[in-house]
Amino acid sequence: MSDAMRLSSLNRFRHPAIRFALPVLSIVALLVSFHMCWNKCSDRTTHGPTGHQDDNFYREDRPIGQDEIYEENTENLNPNDLGKGQGQHKSKPVDEVEEEEDGGRSQKMYKAIQCHINEDYNIPCRKEDKEVYVPFSFVQNYFEITGSVQQQEDGGEVLNWLHSYSEIKQLREKYSTKGVFMHFDHYNVEVRDRVKCVSGMDGIPVSTQWGPQGYYYPIQIAQFGLSHYSKFLIDTEKASVTQRLKDGQVNRELWEVPGGATVHSVEDDDRGGQVVEFKNTESFSKPGIFFSLDETADFVLTFDLKFEHNGSLTVEVMTKGRSKQKLFLTYTCSNVFIAASGNNIYHGIGANKCRMWRTFTRDIVTDVQKGAKILWKKKYTKKHISSIVGLHLRGHGWIDNISTSSSAHMAQFFAAADWMLKAQDEEGGWPIMVTRRIADGTVELPPGWYSAMAQGHAMSTLTRAFLRSKEQKYLDAAIRGLKPFDVKSKDHGVLAIFMDKYAWYEEYPTTPSLFVLNGFIYSLLGLYDLKSVAPENSDVQRLYSQGLTSLKAMLPLYDTGSGTTYDLRHVTMSRPPNRARWDYHTTHITQLLVLASIEDDPIFATMARRWTEYTKGKRSPHN
Repeated sequence: MSDAMRLSSLNRFRHPAIRFALPVLSIVALLVSFHMCWNKCSDRTTHGPTGHQDDNFYREDRPIGQDEIYEENTENLNPNDLGKGQGQHKSKPVDEVEEEEDGGRSQKMYKAIQCHINEDYNIPCRKEDKEVYVPFSFVQNYFEITGSVQQQEDGGEVLNWLHSYSEIKQLREKYSTKGVFMHFDHYNVEVRDRVKCVSGMDGIPVSTQWGPQGYYYPIQIAQFGLSHYSKFLIDTEKASVTQRLKDGQVNRELWEVPGGATVHSVEDDDRGGQVVEFKNTESFSKPGIFFSLDETADFVLTFDLKFEHNGSLTVEVMTKGRSKQKLFLTYTCSNVFIAASGNNIYHGIGANKCRMWRTFTRDIVTDVQKGAKILWKKKYTKKHISSIVGLHLRGHGWIDNISTSSSAHMAQFFAAADWMLKAQDEEGGWPIMVTRRIADGTVELPPGWYSAMAQGHAMSTLTRAFLRSKEQKYLDAAIRGLKPFDVKSKDHGVLAIFMDKYAWYEEYPTTPSLFVLNGFIYSLLGLYDLKSVAPENSDVQRLYSQGLTSLKAMLPLYDTGSGTTYDLRHVTMSRPPNRARWDYHTTHITQLLVLASIEDDPIFATMARRWTEYTKGKRSPHN
């Protein structure tokens, strides 16, 4: 288009100065006619989406520190929505009206015209003198940009135009295995829509990303752990903790015991100290033993619990807002991840696991939100908690160390690390037990596949657990995780070879290979973390070195001149390039900034600068 688009003038109405005495009725008629034309042109052009999404938006390797921003974006519109897709707009143009001079300057009125797009469809535009104004709702979808009109302090408005909707996360300091993992302190994994709940059996997220039934997804679990580890490091204020019950001490003022039920302190040989034993009916039709909490500020609940056979612990909460209501979160001896009915939300803590001592750490706010989505579905609105009223105990069991706190990041981190120990198989991998279909279903990974990104994330988690706890079991598991890196994808590993020369660790080990960029770099960071903690291990040194060599050679293949590609399917599968969305593109940049902080080769910083310029609309030169 040859005419410039001065979008800031799109909604400006220029009132013509009236210098001569005109008949009042003529003036009114002119203004009414203009107003009708203006509204006709404006109806479809003043509103549009605030960002760009596509059908593959909810993916786990997506850089979610920005989930809350992206998941608020409105539904993507096709540029044709303003033209061909909704029928041709045939608003009748009005004649341009030139008013008398106003201080030596003539005033021009707008003229409604049609913009003919690519000889294919029309959209309504406006013309003033030689300038043409195109609706921003069309521009932002056509060019995949974002923007919104914002209020200024002086009461005026400004169009905030952004070429990229995704922010580049800068490093606070040089990357270190002991430090924050990239920008994961911004991540809130458990609140994502594709997380069904946080499991009561293992304290880790349950994914619905590629299946509604809910399953454990190693990448998501590692990100959950790494995000809480990173939050722990950057939190400037120590978490507030209130101990409610400790060492089996029974404060009768806090307990309400119904007839036929008992509560008393006993010695527990397994724990080597006093705990509280309770006996009550298992039936929900009768009252439970009540322990008062009356907590109005800190909603992370921790307790040690064991049942003789079956039983349940119910947390009674009160919600905020005009429609205050009581909700009951029940943790019961069941293998069902989550269920809900009425005002009750149920989390299974394991049919057999509930009969052994375990420490439970529950973010009550998250548990309420996940249950509320089941209870109210499409009518769901975020529920805010005003208080934790107390606990209701049913069945025969033992409880101790009840506390409330503002956060429990390290407990949540070690829940992820401990799951990694239990879930690792004999081949050193963390198998993903769900079918993954890729490239419009042309390739498929059956349940049990490994992912280099999962292996790398697990190493980053386990090495930090080792450094924090000094327990060798975490480091041993990280070292065993190296095995799939030397096994080709076709043989149930994660290794692919590009052009028979460059070793690549596949996030999705398909045949033919995809060569996903962000997943490969995450695997490199996992190898780097393990290399830093186990420098004597020759395998990790070799795998990291050959991976780094491949990345330096292949990075230019992902550069489109205006952005990056997510993978190389256009090379290996004869398919169109899979352009990286801006959130993936900015993740590529952050990953390169991390590598630039630990490696001397300038290629990483150079590429990061160039790719950063793409986020501001710059492009590489043409011929």
